[in-house]
Amino acid sequence: MGRGDRRTRKGKISIRSYGNARPHQARKSAGTTATKPSARPAVRKAPAKKAAPRKSA
Repeated sequence: MGRGDRRTRKGKISIRSYGNARPHQARKSAGTTATKPSARPAVRKAPAKKAAPRKSA
């Protein structure tokens, strides 16, 4: 198998197609820390109210 085989990376390159053996987008390296800024700003939630202490009889 090799050139012309649609299942291998070499075959995908010769046929000029993409797939699982040859992903279209390059994988990110481990050292890259580029992140997209979030579209929405972080929203802080109000602190939860504490329940009133129970009265003992």
